[in-house]
Formats: sequence, structure tokens, C-alpha cells
Amino acid sequence: MSVKLHIKKGDMVYVIAGDGKGQQGKVLKVDVDKQRAIVEGVNICKKATKPNAKNPQGGIVEQEAPIHISNLQVLDPKSGKPTRIGRKANAEGKLVRYAKKSGEEIK
Repeated sequence: MSVKLHIKKGDMVYVIAGDGKGQQGKVLKVDVDKQRAIVEGVNICKKATKPNAKNPQGGIVEQEAPIHISNLQVLDPKSGKPTRIGRKANAEGKLVRYAKKSGEEIK
């Protein structure tokens, strides 16, 4: 059974806990089963790689590691500050996410 998450791919998020606290970035990927997200430029780790077609030299590559979604907050599209997310029906009756701080709909 999958849970409905407050974060989607493409959202701008703010890190509220952990080593990357205070950083912000765009969500590149969301793993719904593990409730984790990969955020651009946040939680960078180094990974040793063997030589391959993409990287013929091999060596150490820096990449983003997943971060738990409880440590992320969506940024308000109006003010650019972290906000909680609510869900409500819009004019067409479709369920949409909105920022609780400004009431702005999140695309």
C-alpha cells in the first residue's frame, strides 16, 4: 500500500533537518516505497566507480544520496519560504496541493 506524499518530482524544497539543514534544491526523484527523495545539490556523497564507457578513467564520483521526506519542506511559490502543504478541491473539483502560509496553489 503506497502513501500519498506531500512532495513530488520537480518541487523546490528546503531541508529542515540533518547535515544539509538550511539548503534548498529541486527534487529530482521520489522513492514512494522508502519515503525518500533525491534533491539536487543536497546530501552529496562520494562513490568509487570502475572505468566504464561514460567514465573511462573511473575514480571517485560525487552524487546526490536520498534524503527522507520528513526532513524536507516545500517552498512557498509566493514568498519562497518553507511551508506546510494542504489539499483542497479547486474550481474544477480536482484535488490540488496548496501552501498553508499563502494559500497559493502548488503546480
